[in-house]
This record gives sequence, C-alpha cells and structure tokens, in this order.
Amino acid sequence: MITRRRLLQTSAPLAAGLGLLGVGVAPAAAQGAYDMTEMLKPGPLPEMSLGKADAPITIIEYASMTCIHCAHFHETVFPYLKQKYIDTGKVRMIYREFPLDPLAAAASMLIRCSPQDKFFELVGLFNEKRDTWISQSKPVEALANFSKQIGFTEQTFKTCITDQKLFDSLNEVRNRGSEVFKIDGTPTFFVNGRKSVGLGTKEELDKALEPFL
Repeated sequence: MITRRRLLQTSAPLAAGLGLLGVGVAPAAAQGAYDMTEMLKPGPLPEMSLGKADAPITIIEYASMTCIHCAHFHETVFPYLKQKYIDTGKVRMIYREFPLDPLAAAASMLIRCSPQDKFFELVGLFNEKRDTWISQSKPVEALANFSKQIGFTEQTFKTCITDQKLFDSLNEVRNRGSEVFKIDGTPTFFVNGRKSVGLGTKEELDKALEPFL
C-alpha cells in the first residue's frame, strides 16, 4: 500500500522508497479473460478514454508513470494503435493508473489535477520526458520543477499532491486492479476482457486485436 506519508517524504527516505522505480514486466502471452461488465464498472475517478464508445474492441490499460515498459509502449506502439485502430473507430482505449511507487502516484495526481482534455497529452509527455522528472536523489524537487513546465506553481503543485481524496481514489483503482483482476506488473492490458501483458511491439498489438476484428 502506498501511503500519503511516503508520497510526501523527501531526500534519502523517499529515494529509498522508490526501489520499484522503472519496474515493469516483459511482454508475455495473453492470459485469462474477465467479464467486461465487471471491468467497466464505474470507479472513484472519471474514466479517461479515447475512441468511439461503441467500438467493437475495448482496450483497458493499467500503467505506472515510472514504468519503463509503459513508457516504451506509449512512445512506440501507442501512436500506431491510435492511427490504425482508435481513429478508425475499431478500438476504444481506457487508461487506468496502477502506480508502482510514490513518485508514480504523484505524477498521476498531477495529470489528474490538470484539464481533462490534456490527459493523454500529459501521459505522453511524462513518458517522453521521464529522464527529466525521475530522480533517485531528489525526486520531489525534480517532479516539482517539471510540473512548472505544464502550468503548475509551487502552491498548486503542493495542493495537488496533498489531495487526500485524489490519492485515496488512485489507491482504490490500483487495489481493485490487483485484487479483482490479478494485476501484478505494468503495463497490463485487457482486450475485450482478455488479459495481455506487455504489447511491446506493433506485431504483438495486431495479434492481440486480430480475433476481435
């Protein structure tokens, strides 16, 4: 469980708490299947999605902002997914947070505190610039400095990352993913309920979607 106290600590103790920084899982074969009605039940946070609501395929991604494999997906595979499948009405994609550490939780909170229409743009930006805001020695300072580039002030930054309700909601989404859908690494995808870990290449994505097209 990520605690608010761990999130707000600075210097060495927080750096030590970021031992999972960059943790992810390598691509693997599809596994299991879950009922989509259960998967799509409303959670404590607004659902962030791209694509037509009646698209024949729904992809749900659980990701952590400090996960290097998540960054790889969003930098290399996501543009292909969006152009070939989302923009053409074949796929609706839903993004859900699964923070692996306090810094990932803080980054997700900053994105949630920003305008909703900037959500996916900011997810992409955080992944693209991860070397700028991820720091083992001064994690809070690095994140605060980066937040200024996306419109935060010192005060709005502090207000956001100390928002207890938002923090608890992120934890609720993460815990449900872990307990109900057995997620233990990121990124984890569900393609029409079918669990698929990784999707690190365009070919893997095509293969995962092919049965539903």
